[in-house]
Amino acid sequence: MYIQEKAGSSPTPVTDLPKETTRDRVTELELMRESVHQGPDPEATVRQHAKGKLTARERLDVLLDSGSFVEVEAFRRHRATGFGLERRRPHTDGVVAGWGRIYGREVMVYAHDFRIFGGALGEAHAEKIHKVMDLAESSGVPLISLNDGAGARIQEGVTALAGYGGIFQRNVRVSGVIPQISVMLGPCAGGAAYSPALTDFVFMVQGTAQMFITGPDVVKAVTGEEITQDDLGGARVHGTLSGVAGFVYDDEVSCLEDVRYLLSLLPANNQELPPSIPCVDPPDRSNDSLLDLVPADPAQSYDMSAVIEEIVDGGEFFEFHAGWAGNLICGLARFDGQVTGIVANQPNHLAGVLDIGASEKGARFIQMCDAFNIPLVSLVDVPGFLPGADQEHGGIIRHGAKLLYAYCAASVPRIQVIVRKAYGGAYIVMDSRSIGADLSFAWPTNEIAVMGAEGAANVIFRREIAAAADPAEQRAKRVEEYRSTLMHPYYAAERGLVDDIIDPRTTRATLTRALGLLRAKHAPAPQRKHGNPPM
Repeated sequence: MYIQEKAGSSPTPVTDLPKETTRDRVTELELMRESVHQGPDPEATVRQHAKGKLTARERLDVLLDSGSFVEVEAFRRHRATGFGLERRRPHTDGVVAGWGRIYGREVMVYAHDFRIFGGALGEAHAEKIHKVMDLAESSGVPLISLNDGAGARIQEGVTALAGYGGIFQRNVRVSGVIPQISVMLGPCAGGAAYSPALTDFVFMVQGTAQMFITGPDVVKAVTGEEITQDDLGGARVHGTLSGVAGFVYDDEVSCLEDVRYLLSLLPANNQELPPSIPCVDPPDRSNDSLLDLVPADPAQSYDMSAVIEEIVDGGEFFEFHAGWAGNLICGLARFDGQVTGIVANQPNHLAGVLDIGASEKGARFIQMCDAFNIPLVSLVDVPGFLPGADQEHGGIIRHGAKLLYAYCAASVPRIQVIVRKAYGGAYIVMDSRSIGADLSFAWPTNEIAVMGAEGAANVIFRREIAAAADPAEQRAKRVEEYRSTLMHPYYAAERGLVDDIIDPRTTRATLTRALGLLRAKHAPAPQRKHGNPPM
């Protein structure tokens, strides 16, 4: 290095100035990175922990395989001015983004950092999320968002809103292409709630997570109603009333562990099959307990969950929406190591009838399975659709049609098992042969009919019963006549609407063999832009 001391003089070499080395620069980088990881305010971490919440990076440590996280744009800072923003430009801009592995498989992930701007979304924050979403799409890997943010960054105005628009557009573009999982670990208000609603799976943690379009203050100002954040949009509300959340937990660690488990059941994208695992549970294991578990009397209740646990590998069943629309069970399990979706009526809840909530729940689950190449098994014990003015006025026709549409549109392997009763339109909707089930099996306890024998006899023989000397005796006689003529266990099989009447003890073996046959099923879709389902 040289300096010019005076005009016209010869340059003099400088030898006493310190020289920076690559090692110095690397040390500086390490210090910078450590500062980024710590965040701009150590007290913010203390406040986060005081609320019972982990930090964004602590969450990633739980979610991802140890040491697998690779961060992108850690040094990104916003460039907004006004309202004091130019004096607050922390690195990451309030979101940690990148990729890592879960059980050795790659995933893209972003996590709001509530310690910085309350996790609020601004332009730079949104662009980081856009980048991760684009990488997930181009790489064909699942996308996970860990949500804990205060919505749009008000100081950045419409620029922040446009950032949300970019997220929503990408959510829709990759819908059905890669699995999208939203994990709600803090507040999610206003337009921010729509991104999780557009994804495939929503997890929530009790006590810390909320989702709502308008908060309690706005509700009070507009309607005069006073309500807490949890009562308005907490995990209990969305897990049991609205159906927005499919999975609800008491703590973050158990929540994130189940996110990992769910991903072990899903393919990376819609061009792959779900991962299979070696099975130690014999595929032809006899299900002797089913003979006593399910009563032959169609009026008696029982727990369909116990039937599912008896027939699947190791009794392991991952249920979706366990707290919502309990009259229909939906979830994932394995048969001989192969992932399978199960839809089942639950006689323990509302006698297993289909209603608005059950129809929406089933339709959403079936669409997800069809999108990600997961075969479907339907266990049927349904007395019909729930009657009543509330259901009719609430649109049971439209909502029931969602379930029917989802089944009819599904091109994955579909197997129906009629456990007991299957009456009326509900029999058709629960994946009957007539709407495209590949195979239909029935137990010898099955009753398939337009309606129950009592109701049918009252309609067909009402005048005869009314005119009889003993109406009760005549009704009983006609009920038995109808049952023995049209509702005996072999009536549907005689007409080719059921492929076989099976011993309940062979249910697991029958399903395993049938799923093995249908694994290579190919059903080309018709040429169209898209269908027009009853939304």
